[in-house]
Amino acid sequence: MLRLILFTLFYLCSAVLASDYKVYGPENYSVNSANGERILFIMDFSNSMTEYLDGREKVDLMIETMAKILPSISPDTQVGLRVYGHKNGFTAMDACRASSLLVPVSASSAAAISASLYKTQPKGMTPITYSLKQAVKNDFLGFSGKKRIILLTDGGENCDESPCEYAMELIKTRKDINIDVIAFNINDKDDLEQLQCAALVTSGKFYTANTAAELAKSLSNSINARKDVEAKIITDY
Repeated sequence: MLRLILFTLFYLCSAVLASDYKVYGPENYSVNSANGERILFIMDFSNSMTEYLDGREKVDLMIETMAKILPSISPDTQVGLRVYGHKNGFTAMDACRASSLLVPVSASSAAAISASLYKTQPKGMTPITYSLKQAVKNDFLGFSGKKRIILLTDGGENCDESPCEYAMELIKTRKDINIDVIAFNINDKDDLEQLQCAALVTSGKFYTANTAAELAKSLSNSINARKDVEAKIITDY
């Protein structure tokens, strides 16, 4: 872990110097490019979210926690929702492209996000990196100012990509996007390191959550956190 963090910090310094879902795309929604931070939730609906934690499916804990957290967000804050793993696909390639923007980044979107979460079912793979790419390329299109991704996942990438490597490439050209990561009931060391790296190199924050209470605290902290300290890691493991 220490070697990974040192390598990541070195790389960061070097870069500074050097059909059942209504899916939105850049062509069918408009945005306001005024200054101010925007938030995009990227939520895990892969098959592993059907596993039980404290007698409940993890997906139910995630949705119910979000339903409680969302009303606390100011109606003026522009928030959106992207999900992944909600489709199986006919091939592995299809499953690794199962990522959809369900609610565009906009103001007063809490109710729409909550409703979309309740209608979505976990089914497939975990295309984290593809989802991050789509968010950066399409979901924030037209927005200036700071933009923040809050990624909640219960596992690591399983579509032959690396969120850590993507984050390292991203910061070469984009300094306006932070990625906060909430690792929900993840025990695999390599998966945790990859996710931690993606948060660290983008000056985001990293949280671990193994209970519903910890999940609620992590989401609340991420929503309200200020990015005054770069490359800060928050973890209990």
